[in-house]
Amino acid sequence: MYKQLSRRSIGLLICALFFALPITASAAKAGLYQLKIYHLKDSIQQQAVENYLEQAYLPALHRAGITRVGVFKPFGPVEAGGRKLYVFIPLQSFDQLSKLQSKLDADARYQSAGTAYLRAPHNAPVYERIETILMTPFVKAPEAVVPALKNPKPGRVYELRSYEGPTEMISKNKIDMFNAGDEVGLFKRLGFNAVFYGAVVAGATMPNLMYMTAFEDKADRDLHWKNFGADSQWKQLSARPEYQKNVSKIVSLLLSPAAYSDF
Repeated sequence: MYKQLSRRSIGLLICALFFALPITASAAKAGLYQLKIYHLKDSIQQQAVENYLEQAYLPALHRAGITRVGVFKPFGPVEAGGRKLYVFIPLQSFDQLSKLQSKLDADARYQSAGTAYLRAPHNAPVYERIETILMTPFVKAPEAVVPALKNPKPGRVYELRSYEGPTEMISKNKIDMFNAGDEVGLFKRLGFNAVFYGAVVAGATMPNLMYMTAFEDKADRDLHWKNFGADSQWKQLSARPEYQKNVSKIVSLLLSPAAYSDF
């Protein structure tokens, strides 16, 4: 009896120590992803929102226990109507999201640092609109991962992809292709540095899935996709009859990380 209790105690102690460990710099556990997209009119609005994100919002999220937040902007020259900022937030649950605003409201440091943004007048708003997308992580990739890249952030290229399906069932089939079909494993083997994979549960282009990959630069991104198309595993997977015609539209966006982005 004494030995059994001792083993049980040891087991409980090990579990307690494990769950007390902080989240590492390479991964952020989450049960929900939020992608906020700021639509901006001009460089003045962009600078105002970036100041807010860097000086107020990200520090406040960190204090609220959200240790990794990504901020990205379109890669290359800004095109007409293309001035946007993408904020990627891994969350533990819907409950954490529902309680987040009340935490921000009670954070005096956030309220002070974000005054210019939070109290912008009606005739000088700091953004046009905010779009929000919610996603749940794929079973095969349950964590958001900080990519291990060597190139300085200004030269890196992140790719955000959305795969739209013609129906909910067909879109689920494409998600199954990533999970059971191990398309996630294929991306990992080929070194795509995936940041996240998510099934969209709230957004403007449902049904769809989204994922983000990361590369040292544009040439590195192009080479990876060339290798992907020629890979024998991909050819076999994409030829399987159960995975035919499961994507109706692909939207690909090339992004650059902000200097203060955690991803």
